[in-house]
Amino acid sequence: MLTTSVEAICFNYRPKKDNTYPIMLRLTKSGKRKYVSLGVSVKEENWDFNKNIPKRNCPDRDTILSVIEKRTAEYRAQINGFIVENKDYTLETLVQRAESSVRNMTVGNYLDLFISQLAKENRLGYAESFKGLKSSLLLYCKSLDIKFSAIDNQWLKGYELHLKKEGKARNTIGIRFRSLRALYNKAIADEVVKKDYYPFDTFRVSQFHEQTKKRAIKREDIKRIIDLDLRTITNYRSPYLELGRDLFVFSYLSCGINLADMARIRYADIFNGRLQYHRKKTNKLITCKLQEPALKIIEKYRKEKVTPEDYIFPILDRKVHKTETQIRDKIRKANKATNKALHKIEEKLGLPIELTTYVARHSFATVLKRSGVSVSIISESLGHSSEKVTQIYLDSFDNEQIDNAMQHLL
Repeated sequence: MLTTSVEAICFNYRPKKDNTYPIMLRLTKSGKRKYVSLGVSVKEENWDFNKNIPKRNCPDRDTILSVIEKRTAEYRAQINGFIVENKDYTLETLVQRAESSVRNMTVGNYLDLFISQLAKENRLGYAESFKGLKSSLLLYCKSLDIKFSAIDNQWLKGYELHLKKEGKARNTIGIRFRSLRALYNKAIADEVVKKDYYPFDTFRVSQFHEQTKKRAIKREDIKRIIDLDLRTITNYRSPYLELGRDLFVFSYLSCGINLADMARIRYADIFNGRLQYHRKKTNKLITCKLQEPALKIIEKYRKEKVTPEDYIFPILDRKVHKTETQIRDKIRKANKATNKALHKIEEKLGLPIELTTYVARHSFATVLKRSGVSVSIISESLGHSSEKVTQIYLDSFDNEQIDNAMQHLL
């Protein structure tokens, strides 16, 4: 019986969207070849094409090597099984038999790769949530050297009991399970586990959902915020008090844009009196007509000799904040300072709820809803259980209809 060679290669013929190339097992028998994806990829410069292994400076080198070793061992074991049984086989038969048990990647390895991929895509906030999931799972089961198929209904109930014993709030438990479900769904899509093993059809994550408390104020209160003489709060000029109010008002008038996106908008995102940008969280394209007060706020912060790539608001500086980590850290600080300023305005006006930038987002949706905009288009104050659903509705909503409805904002 002819032997079959099994080796890992970097399939550098067609790059993926992130400019990496897939690592594949190349099976060779009787002059024929077949390739099997390992579900991992590297940049071309991080692969040693002579030794067919990732270079020492390759990100996630240890994890990638582990995947290669395990998958290679699986195929060689299957080949040895055919030899012991004295059965001839084709490469198709070999792959079918080896893949019948689905990939042997552990939950830990896959989770590490997913977190690394999110970091490469600069989705650092999302990556943090999965780092939190990893830490939580390790406290529960001590080791993540398990297969996804081991996560069944009983396992999930045990994890739920563990989180409750830790004193975790219901919403926190829901966050952990939603992250785990998202990870499992991606593992199915990547063929790391069969869909037959999916445990979330019987274990309902929705049981942990708690309706978010409404955080919206009336249109009359918005006008009071706009008209407030800030000198009644402090005897000296407070730039951040002014900026805090301006950010709040701009958010309210501009489709409830949140601070993370507001800080990132540039002059290039304004065209023909419209704001157009991709939401950082969902990458959805948002476009809305800018109201006159919003345009005045933009002009207020315009500096001399600005370029299309300059940020509009004095939060980020493209010459200083270059990495995603630097940008996120600066926005966090700005959010804290902005909400502190808004709290002073709230106290002065005696508003019924704590004033934050988040309230502007809720109020935008609530005012439009009360003006007759369908709930299916603008959901409950953008505090819907799924922001992605809300954004999908916004995307399909005719721009002219939104523009007309936004006349009711003030």
